[in-house]
Amino acid sequence: MAQVTFLEAIRQALFEEMERDPAVVCLGEDIGVYGGAFKVTAGLLERFGWERVIDTPISETAIVGAAVGMSYLGLRPVAEMQFMDFIACCFNQITNFAAKSYYRWGAPVPIVIRGPSGGGVHGGPFHSQNPEMYFVHTPGLKVVYPATPYDAKGLLKSAIRDNNPVLFFEHKFLYRRIKEEIPAGDYTVPLGKAVVRRQGRDLTIVTYAAMVHTCLEAAEQLAQEGVDVELVDLRTLLPLDRETILQSVRKTNKLLVVHEDTKTGGIAGEIAALVCENAFEELDGPILRVTALDTPVPYSPPLEERFLPNVNDVIRAARELARY
Repeated sequence: MAQVTFLEAIRQALFEEMERDPAVVCLGEDIGVYGGAFKVTAGLLERFGWERVIDTPISETAIVGAAVGMSYLGLRPVAEMQFMDFIACCFNQITNFAAKSYYRWGAPVPIVIRGPSGGGVHGGPFHSQNPEMYFVHTPGLKVVYPATPYDAKGLLKSAIRDNNPVLFFEHKFLYRRIKEEIPAGDYTVPLGKAVVRRQGRDLTIVTYAAMVHTCLEAAEQLAQEGVDVELVDLRTLLPLDRETILQSVRKTNKLLVVHEDTKTGGIAGEIAALVCENAFEELDGPILRVTALDTPVPYSPPLEERFLPNVNDVIRAARELARY
């Protein structure tokens, strides 16, 4: 077992899947000679050559459109968005072509669209967004957002091997800040399965991506106050692991949902509805949400810190819920 960064775990997954399956190809802006804006694809071009590591024009629509076409011809493309914010440029290709292709005429689209997302690095409103919920609303897609190096590698491998189009969000704040020992050999993590990161009895926190680490830190502080938090990391947002969420809420009887995405239309609302429909009688308090503000992501570091959920926000909400 070797300790690697979140970024290196993703790079390993790409190398290993390209070694394993000659149908896997990568395409995107500056992924070849430059090695990617964050150096995730560094070394791929030297190992696999121009035919499998393709530098593209600055056109997200063209990148995804080409990836869909490649998949029809038997390839398994991994398309990089230099920043996931610009996935909006290819919304039509993803939601009306990739997502509906199998439903319309039985043609699978085994593509992965991956790239950096999220805030905390003072990237401003066009380089710090969490646009996952635009696509969680789209049947036919799978949406993945890991929190650890182990999961990032295992989930990306599963995404590449999946016959459905998968959107793979990589929180850029985690790239070089989070390290973990991961197995040297091949392994996968199943899509659509959440994991309980911390066992607890007093309340459940459901979260994903970088907020997993924020919530774990909050949980440790709450434990010193006698509040025992159970933490569920969703890992995959679509399909959503409903059973793990409900099982935890039935155990603790209280639910706090935390995410970095803005509040209105965020997945917290969907999870709250799920629990109210299926476990209302188990609840001993209101379902609370801790999220980003309903504004664009500020560029100013102090404003961004105010915009993003933090440990103190989680602790305050958890204390309120624990007292209820």
